Amino acid sequence: MDIPLQVSFKNMDHSDAIEARVREKAAKLEQYFSHLISCRVVIEAPHRHHHKGKIYHVKIEMGVPKQAELVVSNERELNRAHEDVYVAVRDAFSKATRQLQDYAGRMEGKGKRREERASDA
Repeated sequence: MDIPLQVSFKNMDHSDAIEARVREKAAKLEQYFSHLISCRVVIEAPHRHHHKGKIYHVKIEMGVPKQAELVVSNERELNRAHEDVYVAVRDAFSKATRQLQDYAGRMEGKGKRREERASDA
């Protein structure tokens, strides 16, 4: 992966295995958009005072050209599947992939429209 990647853990201990999974998923993002500037991932466990299952929150901030950043977060979701941190990471990166594909499509679409207009003139 050529882009700078920052992985942070909140309210939980650092895990080499989880970080490795994040790095693997982040590397795949470049397949969908090769012009990523940066990627920051925060994995957060709920505070210890929660009585029911822990639902992990994953936030991904991706720096892209011509826009400050794209942000993906499952913070407000109460998906029971996200009691497994690996599932929470997988789902967050699925959303990030879709956002990048949409962004790449918009960027390509804008470029094509300009070229079409220039050739019509």
